[in-house]
Amino acid sequence: MKSILLIGLGHFGTLIAKEINTLGHQVMAVDKNEDRVNAALPFVTDALIGDSTNENFLNSLGVNNYDVCIVTIGGDFQSSLETTSLLKELGGKLVVARADREVQEKFLLRNGADEVVNPEKQIARWTAIRFTSSYILDYIKIDDDHAIFEVKVPAEWVGLQVKELEIRQKFGINIMAIKENGDMNVTVSPDDILREDETLLVLGEHKAIRECFHL
Repeated sequence: MKSILLIGLGHFGTLIAKEINTLGHQVMAVDKNEDRVNAALPFVTDALIGDSTNENFLNSLGVNNYDVCIVTIGGDFQSSLETTSLLKELGGKLVVARADREVQEKFLLRNGADEVVNPEKQIARWTAIRFTSSYILDYIKIDDDHAIFEVKVPAEWVGLQVKELEIRQKFGINIMAIKENGDMNVTVSPDDILREDETLLVLGEHKAIRECFHL
């Protein structure tokens, strides 16, 4: 279980708080808006009304005691930047901040953020990849070059054994799991025979996956 300090309870911040709570972690949520704080109380460990750009207020939270500090302030980049910088100065172990534009991402990284999340950029990329292919069902970026894709089994692969595909040798792609009717088989054998109603979780370079699956 991790302890999370979440600052900003707009729509994005609230969704994150709910997901963290579902995962069983402790969440201290902070926002200047009393209504937002009250609305978050059912799914966070604790919540406070306060100005995160106030150093004394942030210091009173014991920033260095949290495993992760997440700044999800939207619509006020100056406050987001100041909060991010203060969190790092006060001993934040891992400071993650939200950016809506690439220029904001650069400023945040220069001023204390260890990681930056750009929701619109990431969703735009996911949407473009997901809905311009007949095979791809899901996508998780690993870095600029690699990703995990959930793909349908191509028609020409149905009935073949995994080892017959030779996709690791040809494309450097690893089949991490085979999924069927919601059940995940993570112990993939070279002798497994692929079926039409299965999907594959594959890891590899974007370029190699596009070539392998003719995207």
